[in-house]
Amino acid sequence: MDGPGAASRLLDFSVAMFLLLLCAPVLLWAAVAVKLTSAGPVFYRQERVGRGGRLFQIWKFRTMFTASGAGPLVTAQDDPRITPLGRHLRSWKLDELPQLFNVLRGDMSLVGPRPQVLRFVDRFDPGLRRVVLSVRPGITGPTALFFRHEEFLLSGQPQREQFYLSQIMPVKLQMDAEYVRRRSLPYDLQVLADTAHLVLSRLAGRAGSSSIPTAAELSVQQTAELARQTAELAQMVDMARSAVTRSA
Repeated sequence: MDGPGAASRLLDFSVAMFLLLLCAPVLLWAAVAVKLTSAGPVFYRQERVGRGGRLFQIWKFRTMFTASGAGPLVTAQDDPRITPLGRHLRSWKLDELPQLFNVLRGDMSLVGPRPQVLRFVDRFDPGLRRVVLSVRPGITGPTALFFRHEEFLLSGQPQREQFYLSQIMPVKLQMDAEYVRRRSLPYDLQVLADTAHLVLSRLAGRAGSSSIPTAAELSVQQTAELARQTAELAQMVDMARSAVTRSA
């Protein structure tokens, strides 16, 4: 098994099963509410890229009108395709709960890089793509926590998909690769603790804070600068590794 190995998979399965049992009333309420408040299926499925480039179907509660048609593959806070109920589900991240079934199936982990659509993965730097796709994608992770207000960043962007691809995705890719390199069971437990803290803080009516900052605190210029600096750092690391290899 990858990374922390059997212990990580056992943690994934056990926690996912526990959360499904714990959240069963919420899952039932959300399913009924989605069905009663707008026409269409309860669940939304989309093909994503998993470990080793394997394609799988990710599950979410449907948060958009079925008649909204095709649009950008990224969603902004002000997206008119989102249903009134969907805005609440997305705000509380309740639309992501069905992904616990993806974890039970082995498609995903609790912690890891968020899975992307194939069209976006094709835009990845080849070296970083090998790193990021060497592990199962996750429901949460350091990058997901950092960009937990991504929809706010995309609001008002006339070309939101292009903005995502040029400004946000490069930063996320670098952060995901760094997570994979640092990955360990204690680190994953810390990420789960940060995630639980944020969820409980939200339930208590506080903004909450974690050891992971949020990208919503950055301006567009700062986000672009972070992407540039992260790319330069990656080049320096590659140069250092090459020098070590040559001297070995």
